[in-house]
Order: sequence, then C-alpha cells, then structure tokens
Amino acid sequence: MTDFAATRAQFHLPDGIIYLDGNSLGPLPKAAASRVAHAVTEEWGKLLITGWNKAGWMDQPIRLGNRIARLIGAAPGTVVLGDTLSVKVYQALASALEMNPARRVILSDTGNFPSDLYMAEGLCRTLGNGYVLKTVAPEEVEAAIDGTVAVTLITEVDYRTGRRHDMAAITAKAHATGALTVWDLAHSAGALPVDLAGTGADFAVGCTYKYLNSGPGGPAFIYLAPRHADVARPALSGWLGHEAPFAFDLTYRPGGGIERMRVGTPPVLQLAALEASLDIWDGVSMADVRTRSIELTEQFVREVEAACPALVLASPRDPARRGSQISFRHPEGYAIMQALIARGVIGDFRAPDILRFGFTPLYTTHADVTGAARALAEVMANTLWERPEYKMRARVT
Repeated sequence: MTDFAATRAQFHLPDGIIYLDGNSLGPLPKAAASRVAHAVTEEWGKLLITGWNKAGWMDQPIRLGNRIARLIGAAPGTVVLGDTLSVKVYQALASALEMNPARRVILSDTGNFPSDLYMAEGLCRTLGNGYVLKTVAPEEVEAAIDGTVAVTLITEVDYRTGRRHDMAAITAKAHATGALTVWDLAHSAGALPVDLAGTGADFAVGCTYKYLNSGPGGPAFIYLAPRHADVARPALSGWLGHEAPFAFDLTYRPGGGIERMRVGTPPVLQLAALEASLDIWDGVSMADVRTRSIELTEQFVREVEAACPALVLASPRDPARRGSQISFRHPEGYAIMQALIARGVIGDFRAPDILRFGFTPLYTTHADVTGAARALAEVMANTLWERPEYKMRARVT
C-alpha cells in the first residue's frame, strides 16, 4: 500500500494553503531545490562541459523516460524527454501522417486542448495537399473514426471537465479502420493508470509539470510503440535524434528506436528537478493513486453539491469516466475562483465558466477536501465574489 502521508511530507506546501491546482502546476518537491543546486554548483560549476559525460546529462532524457514509462504502461526504451508538449504533438502527428500516406484526415475533438488543435492546423497548412483537421464532439469520436482518418489526436482526460476517453476502445476502432493513434497524456500521467502497451497505442505525448511535478516549463515526453521504432521518421530531425550526433554528418540519419524522437539539447536543470519528483514516485502504486483519487473527488462533489446548489457539476458524475479533477460551472466562475484563492484555496478557472480543481493523492488529503468545500460554501453563501477586485482578469487564469 502506498503511504500517502509519507509522499505528502516530501512536498513543500505553504502553510495555510489548500492546493487543488496540481493538474496545472505541481508543487515543489522538497528535494528539488537541492537537486537543482547540485546540478548548478557541483556539475555545471565544477565539471563545466565535461558534465555531459561525467554527470550523465546526455543520458537524462532516456534514463528519466524509463522511469516515466512505468507510470504510463510503457516498456523501457520507449519514452524520451525533451522540448515542449506542443513540439511533441507536432512530432507525433507528422510521423503518424507519413506512416499513413494514403489518408489526409487528422481526427480530434472539440474538447481537446487548443494548443493540440493549433499544432494540427499548422501542420495541415504546411503539408497542404488536402490535409485537414476534423473535430467532433468528444462523445462522437469513436463513431467518427472511418476509412478516411489517418490519425486520431485525442487527449485522454479533458482539460476543462475531466471527462475521460476510452483509450482501449478508441485505439481498437482506429486500428480496425487502418488509422494510427496519438494520445495526449497531459492530464493522465501521474493522475491515473495508463496502459499504452496493453491498449496498443501508437504514439503518446505528455507534460511533466502537472501531476509529475517537474516545475514550470518542465520538459515533455514522447512515447513510440516498439513496432514503429525503426519505421517512424521524425519530422523535426534535430541533431540529437541523429544516429551519431557527434559524427556531425551533413545528412540526417535517424537514431535507433526512441532516440530518433529527440530533437534539441536536453534541459538539464529542469530534468534535475523532475528526477527529484520521480524519486517520490518510485514507492507509489498507480492503482493506489487511482483509488485515493476517486475517494477524494467523490467527497468533494458530495460536499460541494450539498453546500453550493448554484454550482453545476461539469465533470462526469461516474468517477470511472473522469480523471483526477472536478469542475463546476457558474457564470461568475472567474470571480468565484479569485475569492476562493484569497481564502487560501487554490484552484483555477477555464473559460467560459469552469471552476477547476485538481486532486493529487501524493499530497491532497481528505481534510484538504473538507476545508476547500467549506471555503467555497462561504464564498457562495455570502456572494463574496462580487468584490470588484475579484472580477479583474489576470493574464493567467
């Protein structure tokens, strides 16, 4: 059994704060500051450029990718870190389209994160030649997969509502019709059990700064199914994806396996912070995480609905059909969230009317849930959100 009291003790959580926004930015692991400081002073400071070999910087993306692989149901040697999530989406999509050249349709859904859709739109414009992005309502994705679709681009857990797609069913339907799949695990990795190998997913991407707690700007990861390891050609053919980067050949030759999906120089300091977080994950069972997540989210729904009838549940009521977040709707959602944050409960807002709360069993407790529900009830009962300062939109919501 996972000891969640022990994992909570390994995070820096400010006094007086209930943090329910780890689905947007995870909190600071206590060991991260010293780990990054060591990388700065002992590695960069003393080893200088020899740190690439002596400190293992060049191997970080694969070594840490293997540790993430355990959390997403992937085999060792199939996950690599680097670049941003948008870059990894572009890589995966471009490779998948090239592997399915007779088709021109990327299928996604209207609930997908906009950046994923923007990358798909931009890729279609670049390719021309009839390539298009088709979007349907989230509940219509499986039915929309037909013989015209080259690749599906689906985020398993909806960033606004927490609605969860059925990865196994969608992947099976895609393969039955000759399509490939790209799964975005931004709100899945570290939040719930994922089985990329078992479901037969072709590509997957995800970020590390949410449930995996690598810090703001933390690197993204990409998964490539072993059966595609020597077939997928990286559209972004960066020098570190080359078969022999330090041969400095003028012609690109893709590296073997997942190495070919590397692009640029690894973000060494961010990877040091991620490594500190992954040390916490080493003793964690994803099955235990899922069980506790459902307990926490069910408690929150129950307590908020009992005390705040003006809030409308936007997340699926069935916990099996959602990730590790709960969303409520209200026309004054932004102001309500600012009033709540002012009272020490941090969630976030997503347009047009979503109050969003993330639940991370590694540090979220049942007492946190009760405290958050009580603070929200106070805000709603006393219309505290009506204060003008709570209605002034900040750049980040």
